[in-house]
Amino acid sequence: MSRWHLYSEWENGRNAGGRIQFVWLFGIIGVFVLLLACINFMNLSTARSEKRAKEVGIRKAIGSVRLQLVGQFFSESFLVVGLAFFLSLVLAWLALPTFNEIADKQMQMPWRDPLFLVSGLFFALFTGIIAGSYPAFYLSSFQPIKALKGKWTPLGLRATLPRKILVVLQFTVSITLIIGTVIVYKQVLHAKSRPIGYNRQGLVTMLVNTPDIHMHFDAVLDDLVKTGSVTAMAESAGPPTEVFSANVGFNWKGKDPGLQSEFATIGISHDFGKTVGWDFIAGRDFTKTLASDSAGFVVNEAAVKFMGLAKQDLDDAIGETVTWDGRSFKIIGVIRDMIMESPYDPVKKSIFFIPPRGGRFITARLNPGTNSSSALKNIEAVFKKHAPDSPFSYQFVDQEYALKFAAEERISKLAAVFTILAIFISCLGLFGMASFMAEQRTKEIGIRKVLGASVTNLWRLLSVDFVMLVAVSCLLAIPIAWYTMDQWLEKYTYHTRISWWIFAAAGIGTLVIALVTVSYQAIRAALLDPVKSLRGD
Repeated sequence: MSRWHLYSEWENGRNAGGRIQFVWLFGIIGVFVLLLACINFMNLSTARSEKRAKEVGIRKAIGSVRLQLVGQFFSESFLVVGLAFFLSLVLAWLALPTFNEIADKQMQMPWRDPLFLVSGLFFALFTGIIAGSYPAFYLSSFQPIKALKGKWTPLGLRATLPRKILVVLQFTVSITLIIGTVIVYKQVLHAKSRPIGYNRQGLVTMLVNTPDIHMHFDAVLDDLVKTGSVTAMAESAGPPTEVFSANVGFNWKGKDPGLQSEFATIGISHDFGKTVGWDFIAGRDFTKTLASDSAGFVVNEAAVKFMGLAKQDLDDAIGETVTWDGRSFKIIGVIRDMIMESPYDPVKKSIFFIPPRGGRFITARLNPGTNSSSALKNIEAVFKKHAPDSPFSYQFVDQEYALKFAAEERISKLAAVFTILAIFISCLGLFGMASFMAEQRTKEIGIRKVLGASVTNLWRLLSVDFVMLVAVSCLLAIPIAWYTMDQWLEKYTYHTRISWWIFAAAGIGTLVIALVTVSYQAIRAALLDPVKSLRGD
């Protein structure tokens, strides 16, 4: 039972996952966001290598061995990560109420749980090793004589390639997250815009635990109409947003004898279609004036198409006989597919019929001219009058239907938070790199200005390399994002298409953000007084 919440999906008798997939999804995204921060640390540490070269040279000259230098650089990494770990606990504690609201959870910080603290410290230690490994081994490799003479600084591809690769990796992750977030949001909108086959606005469903309401149904409806709170009301075996019953044993003209298929079977009262607002394609609704309707079926499009009764159009199904466990029924109406379960899956083949007894659910349509709160008070008063011992509970159908999108909407919101965080971290790294590169090229910029270079030319000079790196990230991120999101959408039968404009918008948007980030440092460097630049002031 402890696994029911996270492992709720089954296929052919085997567990196929469930909400645990979301846990893994955001866990992986969290690891990637942390990786971005580690990349920033590596990039900026190695970028400052020229300034630390002489320090390393002096330490080696006075007897420090490489292992001691590696330990020094790792200790610096652990100090930064330790401070970050402490701040992360504080920020997580402060952000937890907002997170609980987004994720629809009621979690608290487990301060007294030793496993939480130990695992957190272990993760911080592991992060320190990952972030500090490359700078430690890289900086400790300097040769003391070359470092002290100032001849150590590597030139060309050897110096810049590792940093370029790390910047590309950063923005590849960020762009992939942007594309994924947009596609998840688009999928939710796509499902929300799907026709549902009835009018859910103003519908209220109430669970009835006693037969009193059924026994006095007409009197209850009459009292409610007199209050002006309700325009229609009906009974059913389940709420409009769920299918509680499915059966086999149906036969019809032309059916393959070996075919056994399950149909959703919903017992309703005569006014159910009028109450929920069915959209009829062919035939008619149930009526109390015809006793023969007790042996009638109203079916949806999916059922008619499956049974093959629509030779030319759906009107052909009207009057056809369907037997159920030896009893004959006539199809009297065909309605548009009514979404009662997941809006992401095909609509079940559904059959609506009049059972001998009333259902346990009452669905009422509120009068649009009355206040909902007042209407519910009137309904409760009437229900208490006819069933005083039964507790009154209700759900708005539109709210229950909206819950079907809750999981995907939470994914969308959380993914958006992670994406913003990833972009912010990547831009921080890019800002730091641009600042360092501008500082390294101060004298070059001064010479170029003396020779007549404009601010625009200098801006282009300092920005073009970073823009090219982000462009390469776009080319790498697009196939990764396409494949990942295509696999995610495949689990939904009713899903949106992956449009080209999503990739274009993500790429252009990231390029603009990167350009704005770099431009501040580039323009600032280009506006420096060339005399001061050449003097090194």
